[in-house]
Amino acid sequence: MQKNVLKSGLEISEVGLGCMSLGTDIVKAEPIIDRAIEHGITYFDTADMYDKGINEKIVGKTLKKYQSREDIVIGTKVGNHLKDDGTTFWDPSKKHIKSAIKSSLKNLGLDYLDLYQLHGGTIDDPLDETISAFEELKQEGLVRAYGISSIRPNVIKYYLEHSNIETIMNQFNLIDNRVESLLDEIHSNKVKILARGPVFKGLLTAKSNQILDDKFEDGIFDYSYQTLGETIASVKEIESNLTALSFNYLSSQDALGSIIVGASSVEQLDENIKNYNLSAEIGFETLKAARGRVKNLEYTQHLN
Repeated sequence: MQKNVLKSGLEISEVGLGCMSLGTDIVKAEPIIDRAIEHGITYFDTADMYDKGINEKIVGKTLKKYQSREDIVIGTKVGNHLKDDGTTFWDPSKKHIKSAIKSSLKNLGLDYLDLYQLHGGTIDDPLDETISAFEELKQEGLVRAYGISSIRPNVIKYYLEHSNIETIMNQFNLIDNRVESLLDEIHSNKVKILARGPVFKGLLTAKSNQILDDKFEDGIFDYSYQTLGETIASVKEIESNLTALSFNYLSSQDALGSIIVGASSVEQLDENIKNYNLSAEIGFETLKAARGRVKNLEYTQHLN
C-alpha cells in the first residue's frame, strides 16, 4: 500500500484504521486489526476518550505481537479530560496533556507515541501553552510527531503559523469538501491531512439511498434533502462506485496523509480496501466530471 511521509520522516499508510468502531470486546476487535495488517495498513488511530481508555488498551494489546515491525504507527488523541463520574470536559492545558500521555502510554503498552493529536480545540484555548506541551513531549522523546483534529479554520491556521504540527485530522470527502480552501496552505507547510469520514456516514456507499433517508432527512450544509439526493444521483451517472470515487478524490490531494476508515467487522474492512484498490482505476477526467457535480462548500464558522 502507498505510504505517505510526514515532516519527521514518519511513514503512514494511505489507508489507516480508525479504531473507534472496534468495540470493547478484544475477541471481536483483534481479527479486524489483524486483517488491517494483512491489507498493508500500518497506521492505527485511537483516542484516550474512546470507551474511556478501553480502545487504547485493545489496540495496544493486539498490536503488541507486531512490535518487531518498525513500520507500525500508532496515533492517539488528548484534550477530553475524563472525570471520576465518567463525564468529560475540554482541557487543552499543559498540565493535562503531560499527565494524560502517561495513561495513554500505559494503555497502549508503549514507551513513546508515534503521533499525538489534540482532539479538538477552539481559538479561545491557551494555544501557546498547548503547543508548548507538545513541543516539550517531543523534546523528552515521548512523542515523535504531533498534530490536531479540527474543522475550525481559525484553529487550523493558528497551528500552521505557530507550531510544528505534522497532521490535521479533518472530516473530508467528496461531499464535505470544505477543507479544500485550506489545502494549499496546509500543503505549503508540509502538513498532512488525515481524512476521517471518507464515506460520509455511509452516504458515499452502495447504500446511499437508504442512508440519505435515514441520516440526511433534513439535508446538511448547503444541501436540502432533495438537492443532496439529486446530487448523489448525478454523481452516480458518472461513477456508480461512490466509495471508490471518494477514495480516488482524497488520494488525488497532495496534502493527503491517510484516509481513515472505520470498521466494526472484517467484512466491512475488506469492502473498504477493495474499493480503495478499485479507486486507482478511476481516471482523472471521471474524477473531474464527478467533482463538478457537487457543490464547492466553504466553512462558515470559526473563521477569525
